[in-house]
Amino acid sequence: MTTDTHRVIRPSILYFGTPVVLLTTENEDGTFNLAPISSAWALGQHVVLGLGGESQTVRNLAARPDVVINLASPDLWEQVERLAPLTGAHPVPESKRAVYRYEPDKFAAAGLTPYPSDLVRPPRVAESPLQLEARAVAMNPGGEGSFFSVECEVVRVHAHERIVVPGTDHVDPGVWSPLIYNFRHYHGLTPEVGHGFRSETAKLAARAG
Repeated sequence: MTTDTHRVIRPSILYFGTPVVLLTTENEDGTFNLAPISSAWALGQHVVLGLGGESQTVRNLAARPDVVINLASPDLWEQVERLAPLTGAHPVPESKRAVYRYEPDKFAAAGLTPYPSDLVRPPRVAESPLQLEARAVAMNPGGEGSFFSVECEVVRVHAHERIVVPGTDHVDPGVWSPLIYNFRHYHGLTPEVGHGFRSETAKLAARAG
């Protein structure tokens, strides 16, 4: 008989290994907000974001749906962490005041560089190897208003040439590694242990071999 070595726990957070993305959105005055989040997943040409209900990003997307979803790489973890205690909301919501402080220029505070987008107004993060220009198409409240699930339609993808399989539109999973937020600790991907049967890059490599 197999012995059950699991035990019941109640973790304070459930960030069980999700990618870190930096969201750029437009503020009411035409400036831009930059916010790190660690709740994002993609299906087809859509990305769903999990956002705090009182965040400046939610306010911006409700009024101006353009957004850039900049995927961070492991070498950007310190810049991401510089952004973590900052908020673009002014005044700072009461529930955030004990932890967060207002910062109007988050790009400068983090040491990151804004770069013009093609189809949306907010800028891309130049240091991000993978940048998704998108528009919010649905915002669904959850947790009695404590968070929103925001569905975004991706309209253009920018990938640094070093992470693209030459001569294709495929991101090379052997080169690209997202920054992972794993129970409030930052990680990169470990070396590959295998691939899925639908992997197009694996088929390309097999044909080339």
